[in-house]
Amino acid sequence: MEILGQQLINGLILGSVYGLIAIGYTMVYGIIGMINFAHGEVYMISAYLGAIFLALAAFFGVNSAPVALVAALVLTVAIIAVYGFAVERTAYRPLRGSGRLAPLISAIGMSLVLQNYVQLSQGARDKSVANLFGGVVRFGQGMGAVQVTHIQLIIMGATLVSMAGLTWIVQKTSLGRACRATEQDPTMAALLGIHTDRVISIVFVLGSALAGVAGVLISLNFGSFNFFIGFVAGIKAFTAAVLGGIGSLPGAMLGGLILGLSESLFAGLVNSDYKDVFAFSLLVLVLIFRPTGLLGKPSLEKI
Repeated sequence: MEILGQQLINGLILGSVYGLIAIGYTMVYGIIGMINFAHGEVYMISAYLGAIFLALAAFFGVNSAPVALVAALVLTVAIIAVYGFAVERTAYRPLRGSGRLAPLISAIGMSLVLQNYVQLSQGARDKSVANLFGGVVRFGQGMGAVQVTHIQLIIMGATLVSMAGLTWIVQKTSLGRACRATEQDPTMAALLGIHTDRVISIVFVLGSALAGVAGVLISLNFGSFNFFIGFVAGIKAFTAAVLGGIGSLPGAMLGGLILGLSESLFAGLVNSDYKDVFAFSLLVLVLIFRPTGLLGKPSLEKI
């Protein structure tokens, strides 16, 4: 019973991270109908940026862990948003009028460029980051007790705040209305005065910002990272987006939570060597019976 409870907690944390990254995939797909395969590398770069800013905070004598973390998050999100903007301007905007294959190849190429750029500049060895929040909180007593580290609580809190903020932007602001209009009909949105190119760039920036939050926090949770984590996390997050329904923001988070929970439970209760097999098998089963994902809607052909 204790193992089950602990694995549920671990799965929620892992799923929250997958969900934050998956939102970037689903936002880009929802507005331009394409997959940003460089998104995983944006997440990976944010882990390096977070570690650099935390090290600088310690160097300049910032002794408060919360202050150092907030500063690292703000600076990382600001810089990683520029990366997202640059990816859209270089890999997508010049090819927007072409077919679907050219932007796909361009995004894969951008992913390889960013991966090798980090490998050359930071080295291929694993990097470590100090554990600023080493305490734990215990819930329950006896065999059913589970423990949650402070950084895991911070990850859950940051996920809830990020989702609430993004939902407010999409549902309540003029930017959100412009995003929804561009998603439904870019041509008509442009005719009505919406700067669709700017809206698409902002979507890339918002998705990258969420991946930046995930990159900083998950590196603190695990304590180490390398230049290859973007590929693995990107594949998992893309799977989460498809599982929940590509194009659906709630679906991306739901898919991330389901994927994280299934991986964690299978690893803890059955065999950790085959947790990825189980997770992808679950995806196949869902898509067989619901091809649009759990919360996805069938696309309508405009005539």
